[in-house]
Amino acid sequence: MCVKTMRCILGWLCALAVPALGQVTNLQAVANSIRLEWTAIPGNPYRVYATPDLVEPAWANLTPAGAVFADAQGFHLAPMGDEKHFYSAMASDYLIVDLSGGPTAPNYPVSYTNVPPDGGWTDEYKTTQLVLRRIPGGTFTMGSPTNESWRWDEEVPHAVTLSKDYYIGVFEVTQRQWERVMGNWPSYFTNALYREFRPVERVAYRDIRGTGTGTNWPADGNVDADSFLGRLRTKTGQAFDLPTEAQWERACRAGTATALNSGFDLTNIYADVHMKAVGRYAYNGGSTYTANSNTNSGSAKVGSYQPGPWGTYDMHGNVWEWCLDWYGEYSGAARDPAGAVSGPSRTERGGGFNEFAAYCRSANRFASAPDEWYFNLGFRLAETLP
Repeated sequence: MCVKTMRCILGWLCALAVPALGQVTNLQAVANSIRLEWTAIPGNPYRVYATPDLVEPAWANLTPAGAVFADAQGFHLAPMGDEKHFYSAMASDYLIVDLSGGPTAPNYPVSYTNVPPDGGWTDEYKTTQLVLRRIPGGTFTMGSPTNESWRWDEEVPHAVTLSKDYYIGVFEVTQRQWERVMGNWPSYFTNALYREFRPVERVAYRDIRGTGTGTNWPADGNVDADSFLGRLRTKTGQAFDLPTEAQWERACRAGTATALNSGFDLTNIYADVHMKAVGRYAYNGGSTYTANSNTNSGSAKVGSYQPGPWGTYDMHGNVWEWCLDWYGEYSGAARDPAGAVSGPSRTERGGGFNEFAAYCRSANRFASAPDEWYFNLGFRLAETLP
């Protein structure tokens, strides 16, 4: 969307609301400069980009070090010129929460970066640190192509637009990260040598969001103060939540239209070589296990398989993941869908370590009552940008 505002003063100046790159929502002429404004997350270094053309854009970074704000008012002064320019403001690529203080810590420090650390996401980012990746908003086809093998009729393909960028967990929340917030170890896999790096499971939707106000979605986004999300919100000042089903599928697909985000379709409903590369499932270690198993069987250490194109791991297999929505039929083309208004069950995505390959496809859906928990059901975090 191009808003030609104050054309006589600013020439061909446009504020670009491109979800893939962020949104500049207001323009003002200030002396010989253009003031670009947007709603910001305080403390997050924003980069401002400009390009003279959207057909073949060449984005120039006007703020290499980023612009940081103490409140939600983001702005940047750009020099005024006669040429047309399109602008965008983009939050940092990664958000990191420091959980090392444990359940009694008064707060959990939050930091941002645009590049993974040297050596990649090491074990600390799976235990005492928690890392989320910024996913661009935009329009994508949710559901499965009608010719996809082993699809369900409910996976009706439809256009979905997410109007805002959002952060989503690079990894599923692990047992150690859960313990650092809640102070307990609820999961089935109890081997102390391996449990820290495994996804937390046997946690219900209501354990994550609460049994009071945390049950209200989509009427509101509130959570109970003593829930996992309530504690995390209080100690970080961030509006963390579960991803909506649409946010989950966009992050999983990452621009792909195939059954798996590796770019491959499945060739077998049960054991499939392409599924073996992207996640733990029944035919690469997930079918035989005990509570004391190491990570060669049962659930895998998070991040053990090939990531998706946007750098998220284990979105196929390992554990099913709770989504925010009530489970229901798709309503067709939608903008920022919030799921069904009500229902008996909340949506799950991704498949689990003990499932066939076909159950781990990008479009596959499942659901459970919000007070139920299973040893193959966990979650990852999300946060929608302002």
